[in-house]
Amino acid sequence: MRKALFFLSVLVDSDVEWLIRNGAKIRLPASSILIHQGKATDSVFFVLEGELVVFTNLAPRIASLKAGEVVGEISFIDSLPPTASVKAITDSQVGAVPRPLLAAKLREDTGFASRFYRAMSMFMADRLRTTVGNLGRADAGPDAELDELDEVTPHLLDNMSMAGARFSEMQRRSWGGR
Repeated sequence: MRKALFFLSVLVDSDVEWLIRNGAKIRLPASSILIHQGKATDSVFFVLEGELVVFTNLAPRIASLKAGEVVGEISFIDSLPPTASVKAITDSQVGAVPRPLLAAKLREDTGFASRFYRAMSMFMADRLRTTVGNLGRADAGPDAELDELDEVTPHLLDNMSMAGARFSEMQRRSWGGR
């Protein structure tokens, strides 16, 4: 959930509303594959509930993803195929925003683009800090988070309660304008 707060603390309500209206909620039964390593993805995904696992052909479990994570963001940013696969461990639900719609919105709406890319940068920086901080730690498995990184920078604190409300709205609402 903490990762969703990073991402959603930067967006405004109209940005989240656009994501919900233009995305689709997808139910993933346990064991279903959301992203295939090496195959292009057509959406950016927001984990709304459940648990997913990131894995490769060589590593059976790189990371565990729970509600609030963004998935497919790296391939969206660099337009390259994913370097890992993502599979639902439990029955899960994601919000999927199609790449072409999101790319068009980013080109047409500079305010949205600025907030979206800033949010994505903060999200990816947090993920990288956690990963690097866990390197070499004997107790650092795919689900480990660093205690010292659980602190939120002061400039984000004001937006955290709003970010929590935005994520709850993403979970509660039907996606795709329904």
